[in-house]
Amino acid sequence: MATVAFSPNGDGTRVIVEEIGRARHQILMQAYSFTSWPIERALVAARERGVDVEAIFDKSTLRARYSRAQVRDLAAHGVPIWDDLSVSIAHNKVMVIDGDDVITGSFNFTQAAQRRNAENVLLIRGAAALARAYRSDWRWRQRFSLPFDRTAQAQRPAARAPTSQGD
Repeated sequence: MATVAFSPNGDGTRVIVEEIGRARHQILMQAYSFTSWPIERALVAARERGVDVEAIFDKSTLRARYSRAQVRDLAAHGVPIWDDLSVSIAHNKVMVIDGDDVITGSFNFTQAAQRRNAENVLLIRGAAALARAYRSDWRWRQRFSLPFDRTAQAQRPAARAPTSQGD
């Protein structure tokens, strides 16, 4: 089953938050930008329910003033976070939920995506093979990312990644 939502002022954030609320085992997130308090609160609530929540962010997100609070709050709640320094832009907007469901699309996990930008969210449920492919990519990106230290102020050197998974 697929659900799609469009913005501005559509149901993108609601679709994402409701799907996070259904998670029972694991949420793997990749995000370029992250300023959505409703999505952040839903991820924290999932973590508090015992769901394994992990996130990989683009290096700019972890250093940007506008997203720092949400990222630090996730980390403070025990969410493991990785810093994808190995590519020019880690532009993914993906969540893999419970190994069966995938959220993707152009929708950044931001307030602007919900209110001001023309974006889309695609939720695909019951797609284990697709979820495996996204989970595999998540693990591959994780290999070339560094654990986020919320107390570190200095920028770390970039990890080198191959140009494709086959390299």
